[in-house]
Amino acid sequence: MKQIKKVLIANRGEIALRILRSCRELGIKTVAVYSTADREQKHVAFADEAVCIGPPQAGRSYLNMAAIISAAEVTQADAIHPGYGFLSENADFAESVERSGFIFIGPNPETIRLMGSKTNAKAEMIAAGVPCVPGSEGVLPDDEQVCVDTATQVGYPVLIKAAAGGGGRGMHVVREPGELINKIQLARSEALAAFRDGSVFMEKYLETPRHVEIQVLADGQGNAIHLGERDCSMQRRNQKVVEESLAPGVTAEQRAQIGALCVEACKRIGYRGAGTFEFLYENGQFYFIEMNTRIQVEHPVTEMVTSVDLIGEMIRIADGQPLRLTQDDIQFRGHAIECRINAENPRTFVPSPGEIRKYHAPGGPGIRLDSHCYAGYKVPPHYDSMIGKLIAWGATREIAIARMRQALAEMVIEGIHTNIELQRRIMADEVFGAGTHHIHYLEKMLQKWAEE
Repeated sequence: MKQIKKVLIANRGEIALRILRSCRELGIKTVAVYSTADREQKHVAFADEAVCIGPPQAGRSYLNMAAIISAAEVTQADAIHPGYGFLSENADFAESVERSGFIFIGPNPETIRLMGSKTNAKAEMIAAGVPCVPGSEGVLPDDEQVCVDTATQVGYPVLIKAAAGGGGRGMHVVREPGELINKIQLARSEALAAFRDGSVFMEKYLETPRHVEIQVLADGQGNAIHLGERDCSMQRRNQKVVEESLAPGVTAEQRAQIGALCVEACKRIGYRGAGTFEFLYENGQFYFIEMNTRIQVEHPVTEMVTSVDLIGEMIRIADGQPLRLTQDDIQFRGHAIECRINAENPRTFVPSPGEIRKYHAPGGPGIRLDSHCYAGYKVPPHYDSMIGKLIAWGATREIAIARMRQALAEMVIEGIHTNIELQRRIMADEVFGAGTHHIHYLEKMLQKWAEE
């Protein structure tokens, strides 16, 4: 390391511990910041220095930019790693960090801003040749024939959406050409009533897409690589529950093709650090949704199949080092699955804070547990309910699932509710086992479960 001798970790929980471990491996000193609710966190005990930055409310601690930057000044840290969530994709924070003379371990503020806007990001991706959900270019005109031609070009079914709002209002699925104009007029009047703007646009409607994302690393110096894909289709209310790498059914050719496009896009926007391109995937086709300009919760499955420490690489890149890896260095070995372990009721999903009275971590070949929990730890009610990530690696997907089942059976967390029971059901599910699930599948599975 040239410049980075000490890193302040601007986060909490398992990701703070994960960053700390990578720093230790690189011989870098660490500073933990914590709210008064997190005094008993593992990373606070393990860090070289720890600074309390405020009360339990995130707005007054982990989202308090001034408190975090002053903690970096007091401890004379060289760099700040934001982890995920909180301030990780806040361009103003990245800018403040750099203006205050520290290194931000992540992309530059301009890139975060650019990719944070869905319309700008989509325009950049189209220019870079990355496939996006086909649709109208901008809002639909009053000319009915143009609308009919656009729908024919896009291909049925199509989705009519209000340009000015969301929440499902002014949104209609059109399956037949005969109902197109009627649905457009309906969507316009709804949009006008709801948002005082009757403009609508058209997109291809994907019935049962999967959520597949590509992990990238780029150094901002013209070098970039991809580390394959992850499938995150097991979702509840757009929240990922299970993630895996590589994605079932994606061929080596498809991987190389979409990966190369993402790499070119990184070079085009001057990307620096770790990032993820998120896609909807249906019938062998990828459609770009958005880019996450940070490390993601599910990064361990990629680490397991590539043997690359993504956090370590992020730190090296932030230190100004060119990317050490080329695309040829990335070899995919076996299969990895991650189950998010949440402190919540497995049926109602109500968060379950409180004291963990009994805690037993599973083990065995290919098992990794990223968690900050221990017996006696009190899960606070102020933050996200995720308390750990259980990862299973195997030479094949079948072996990874079998190992995950065993690990879930061995795992003991008593004193609070967890979603372990739900994860066991997913691992035993035939559709998941076949790898034929999609982003709407878990909701249907939960409905069936509720009826039992």
